[in-house]
Amino acid sequence: MSIKVKIVSPEKVLFAHDADMVVMPGAEGDIAAMPEHAPLMLTLRGGVVDVYEDGAVTHRFFVAGGFADIAPTHCTILADRATGLAELSVDDAEARLAALEKSYEEADKMNVPALDILMDKMQSARAEIDAAQSAVPAMSI
Repeated sequence: MSIKVKIVSPEKVLFAHDADMVVMPGAEGDIAAMPEHAPLMLTLRGGVVDVYEDGAVTHRFFVAGGFADIAPTHCTILADRATGLAELSVDDAEARLAALEKSYEEADKMNVPALDILMDKMQSARAEIDAAQSAVPAMSI
């Protein structure tokens, strides 16, 4: 038995395929969606989505937050931004993090909602850096 997995970014449907399981970065911890999972809506943090087939990870994506709709037969991830792991750039993510840190330093510290948004974006940029570094093949010495 499988589950229909769909990863959607604002620009396009990035991935649509049947899988045995999908593990995603929930805001309160990683969560796995499998066939017959109880219905659930959750907020995603920036991190890696792993798609499993036949007990192995077959596809990996980075999502920069969003939502997931899990049901017994499907899992739809509505990502703020989604990219295949191989397409990530450490340099781009580091530049994004530096700009966000500068914005945080200059932000009104009394505007807590704005600070929370910046903190979430900085967490996502840090997770993207980690994901991009893990996707780079190790160099032999």
